[in-house]
Amino acid sequence: MVDSDNSYGERVSRLVSWGHWFAFFNIILAMLIGTSFIAQSPWPETFLGQAYLIISWIGHFSFLVFALYILILFPLTFIIPSRKLLRLISVCFATICLTLLLLDSQAYQKLHLHLNPVVWELLLSKEKTSFNAEWQYLFAAVPVIFLLQLAISEWIWKKQRKLSRKQVGKPATIIFFLCFISSHLIYIWADAFFYNPITNQRANFPLSYPMTAKSFMEKHGLLDKEEYLERLEKNGNANEVVNYPLEPVQFEGRGKRYNVLMIMVDNLRSDMLTSEIMPATYQFAKNNQNFINHYSASNNTYGVFGLFYGLPSSYASSIKAQNTAPLFINTMHDRNYQMAAFSNDNFDNAEFYDEIFQPLDISPAQNKDKNTSDAQTVNEWSAWFSVISSKPWFSYIELSQVENFEDSPTILPKFQTKSSDPTDKLKARYQSAAYEADQSIQKIISEVDEKSGLSNTIIIITSNHGTEFNETQNNSWGSNSNFSRYQLQVPMVIHWPGKIPELFQHKTSHLDLSATLMKDLFESTSNPYDLGSGKNLFNTTSRPWILAGDSNNIALITDKTTTVVDQFGNYKVYDEDYKRSKRTKPKLSIVLQGLSELKRFYHQGD
Repeated sequence: MVDSDNSYGERVSRLVSWGHWFAFFNIILAMLIGTSFIAQSPWPETFLGQAYLIISWIGHFSFLVFALYILILFPLTFIIPSRKLLRLISVCFATICLTLLLLDSQAYQKLHLHLNPVVWELLLSKEKTSFNAEWQYLFAAVPVIFLLQLAISEWIWKKQRKLSRKQVGKPATIIFFLCFISSHLIYIWADAFFYNPITNQRANFPLSYPMTAKSFMEKHGLLDKEEYLERLEKNGNANEVVNYPLEPVQFEGRGKRYNVLMIMVDNLRSDMLTSEIMPATYQFAKNNQNFINHYSASNNTYGVFGLFYGLPSSYASSIKAQNTAPLFINTMHDRNYQMAAFSNDNFDNAEFYDEIFQPLDISPAQNKDKNTSDAQTVNEWSAWFSVISSKPWFSYIELSQVENFEDSPTILPKFQTKSSDPTDKLKARYQSAAYEADQSIQKIISEVDEKSGLSNTIIIITSNHGTEFNETQNNSWGSNSNFSRYQLQVPMVIHWPGKIPELFQHKTSHLDLSATLMKDLFESTSNPYDLGSGKNLFNTTSRPWILAGDSNNIALITDKTTTVVDQFGNYKVYDEDYKRSKRTKPKLSIVLQGLSELKRFYHQGD
């Protein structure tokens, strides 16, 4: 296999020269495939953003290909001096790499994701989906790529001396190097100063990890830390533009002029809605519409975000940066609703309340002092309610008694326990807090009934998320620690004028409320699919999954499993009791739909 007519040094020298040209032409091929990532990404609106896109496209793919050559093929040049064997290995390696790049471009086009464990499962799954079928056709390109690589390899070997005389390699190398270095330097500046037309592009290309250097800049006086923190607070972590709604909202008429009262009981799990713990609310639920299989959009305060916007929590930071109000709040504002919101902490527990309320001149919480009681919050609402005019109104009341149950030593006699188990005492406090919240709810509903009756008022009673007392045996307490039903399943009770009392057992979500109000209250004729990720609550058509999550994870909940996928594409499957099922594979068609939903409202390039 070793050539006998040349010395070892001459053979290696020629193979090194050939290898550099082989890498150069594969850089060109990689860049051509890389144009698909540009086509599927939003086109930057500023000249600097556009310039960065071109520079990073050149610099990233040139570095990626050349790095692979230096790390893999270059060392083999000294180990395998046979030109035929080395060239064959190089051709096979380049074919594999370009095929992976092609697959990645397809994943980015369909899912706006690069290759990760979940995408690989989709690719290798035997489950028949349209996405899986489309990927199968890509493998037909493998022999074409292989033959192209063979042709390039042979042509370079024959034309190597002519190519060297053209002196193309050195200028090209300088351009590639300058593009690579400058792209990272530009991104360092953009990251420090929140220049979104550039930072939005951080994940455009596969294996792209733009450099940041905030600590270095601060150390050398190039970045003021206080100013940076102010910009961070203002801009959050938003890096993508949300197209919400996807299409302009259309209406059939002026809609119904019902009032809307929304009562949010923080941290209230669904199994508290019983005749013993919350008798008034339980009776109210029996006489109205009770959704007993209802899930919050998140296991933390972002459940409220899903309730108002009908979007998964992953959109929250971008929505905040854009200062976008919920659709049904905007619609109420346009139709001259009187609106107010009340809580006992001035809505300090979730920053996105500013986006929900302040753009519409709703004054969140009339309280002057923070951390007042629920009774004071109800009294402030009552004072506002007593002076409103006859125009339609919307009010949001947040009750925090249940959320702060650990701070209260009170255990009502009916919930006293003789058990010495601290968990039982903790549950007794929680139940006592739920009972007190029930009394507040009863007072609010009674006042509405006395002043204007319930015939023209929609009343919604729900919670942002549930609370766990380690029922899953994973040392999980409270919320924001897993996606079990204890932390996600919450009450959803609705009084809707004209609707008969009904017990709904189909799966519903916080993401459904916005679609319901837009359709049944405001008579929107738009497709709910364009307005959010939910559907009408009263649509009892079976749905295969419910979507929940936070800023880093999503949970896809079916009747028998909960599949949690993190931001890196790693997944875990849990059974009905939230026990890890290591041998169970997720239903990939459901995972595909869930991942698509997380990207559907981000603005895509034309």
